[in-house]
Order: sequence, then structure tokens, then C-alpha cells
Amino acid sequence: MKFEFENTVNEQINIPKEKGIELFVKREDELHAFVSGNKYRKLKYNLLQAEKSGYKTLLTFGGAFSNHIAAVASAGHLIGFNTIGIIRGEELEAKISNNPTLSFAKENGMQFKFVSRELYRHKTSESFLNELEEEYGEFYLIPEGGTNKSAVKGCEEILTIEDKAFNYICCTVGTGGTISGLINCSKPSQQVLGFPALKGNFLKEDISKFAIQTNWKLITDYHFGGYAKINEELVAFINQFKIDYKVPLDPIYTGKMLFGIIDLINKNYFPKGSRILAIHTGGLQGINGMNAILKKKNLPVII
Repeated sequence: MKFEFENTVNEQINIPKEKGIELFVKREDELHAFVSGNKYRKLKYNLLQAEKSGYKTLLTFGGAFSNHIAAVASAGHLIGFNTIGIIRGEELEAKISNNPTLSFAKENGMQFKFVSRELYRHKTSESFLNELEEEYGEFYLIPEGGTNKSAVKGCEEILTIEDKAFNYICCTVGTGGTISGLINCSKPSQQVLGFPALKGNFLKEDISKFAIQTNWKLITDYHFGGYAKINEELVAFINQFKIDYKVPLDPIYTGKMLFGIIDLINKNYFPKGSRILAIHTGGLQGINGMNAILKKKNLPVII
């Protein structure tokens, strides 16, 4: 499978010297223009397994501006898989042309099935999956967000030998696959901090299914009201971060995490001498969709 990329660089973010803190961002967003960050890591071994097992079609789930949907469509197009996206929200079927994520996925050959939010809640049920197989034929199933054992295996490759020098590994959390991989490949002496992008305590249980160490903690104060919720303060932070450090951040995941890390540094959460590595998980394709929403609300947009 021709789908390999090099490890990415760690870029230092200048923190006031009096804090005694070193902060670096691992630029996983630069792995690929469309299959970037944790999406590449999560898909790598799933695609290898699908190819090895002789599947021709990938089927997965996602919402209106899903990074996962865009990544699966792009990866399928690059490698030669047919792709099917089960999309949450029947009303979106008439809005594909106005939705940059769905338009991109369609251009990359993804076939859509739009379902109600009620039906979407049954996406893991055997009966629903059987109905999908009757409709589309045999397919390789990739769960929403891409998290499964193969995804965690891919995320275990994010950290390199050089990264063992950091005291803290920070990442955003959606479905728990990325942080689980980081936990598994971290040193016991390192602490892995997860910044959930959505509300709810269910993530601890999900992460515990895959994590083999206990050196992790969730920081739940920076979701900005829930998944895909955003305000002017976060937009201003993302824009200033890009101006100051030439590092673009997405508003759903990485922007919230870096906001949280900087806020914790300012509140002296980290002991002096700490070395922090923040994982940039990509997701930049979602900026266009978020900006469309912000414009409708007459709010500042992400540059």
C-alpha cells in the first residue's frame, strides 16, 4: 500500500522565560494535505487490513464537517478503495454544494447515505450494519472517528525516541483513539494529558478499553461548551497563534487544546522545568466550514 509519510518536526513555541517552561508542537498536520495528523495514523493499519483481506469498499460514519469523512474519502481515492459515508442529518443531502467537507469527499468519489439523527444513534447495532451490507454489499467497516485497535496501533507510532525527553504529552480527545496510542507508547514517567473537545464523562471508559498504562489524565475545562462549539475568544486565540508562530490551528480540536495548554501555563499548572509536547492532530479542512457558520452569525472568522 503506497501510503507512507515521514515523521514530522517538533516546533518550539516561545513561552516567557520566567515560566521556566518549554513548549513544542509536533506538526502531525503536515503529514499530508488531506489525510493528515491522527487521521493518517488511525487509517494506516485499517487500510492495510482492508487491503490484505481483499475488501474493495470502505464504509464509515460522520457529521457535516467531519475530518474523518474527508480523510477516508481522500485515502480511498489515493489508494483505490470505493468509499461510503453514512452522514448524520438528512437535511444535509440538499446542502452538499454549500458544505466544503462533503463537497471534497464527493469530489474524491465518496458515496453518501444521509440518515436521521435518531437512526444514526444505532450506527453500531448489528441490525443497522446488516441493512447497510444488504444495500451496499460487502465492505470494510471503519467506526466513526476511526477509533479501533488498528487505529490505536497507528497512533502508537506518533512519538519518536527524541520525544522521550518531554515530561508532558498533550493531545486533543474526540473518540479516544489518539490519546490511547500515545499512552501506550509513552514512558511511565511521562504524563499524557487529554483535552476533550466535547462534554461528557464517557471518554474515560472508552480510553480505558485501549490504554495499557495509567499515566494519563483528562483536562475537561476547555471544550468551550461542547463539540463544534466556538466563541470569539477562541477565534482570536487561533488567529493570534497563527500570526505569532506561523502554526494554523483548527477550531474543533487543536485550537481548544493549545488554548488550554497556554492557559494552564499562565496559571502555573506545570512545574518549572517542564517540557511539554503538544500533538497537532490536523483537522485544518474544518476551518472553511466553521468560517461559513461564523459569517452567518456576523462573527470574526479564522484567518
